[in-house]
Amino acid sequence: MYSTIQFIHSYWAYLVVIVVLLATLNALAGLFTKKEYGANDFRISLFALIITHIQFLIGLVLFFISPFGLKNIMNLGMGEVMKDPNYRLLAVEHPLVMILTVTFITVGYSKHKKKLLSGKKFKTLAIFYTIAAILLLSRIPWGQWF
Repeated sequence: MYSTIQFIHSYWAYLVVIVVLLATLNALAGLFTKKEYGANDFRISLFALIITHIQFLIGLVLFFISPFGLKNIMNLGMGEVMKDPNYRLLAVEHPLVMILTVTFITVGYSKHKKKLLSGKKFKTLAIFYTIAAILLLSRIPWGQWF
């Protein structure tokens, strides 16, 4: 079961990165070109929200069943996990930063829906999705991904 969940989590991550970057670029483009916020803009931002939440749920399951997540912390202790950069990345940094990423996407999406003007919608999405994209790219375990 662990290898299946890890496989899904790893390959779904490609979709997450592509769609979050697309949604971020779309929000920035809409903000700087001052275009009207339309149905496609809504769909792109909503799709980014949905796939990041799905990835979060898969990652949450993986954190509890993986030998590198909670089990590693319980077996070695937090002190030992924090001393090893690879263990720390997989058990602490990656999960924590991805929780923040999903939070920024969720808050940005929720706040943009309350705005009435296109410029304010794009600005809200651009701010929150850009922060989320930076966080996302900062804690992907690149060495294991390629």
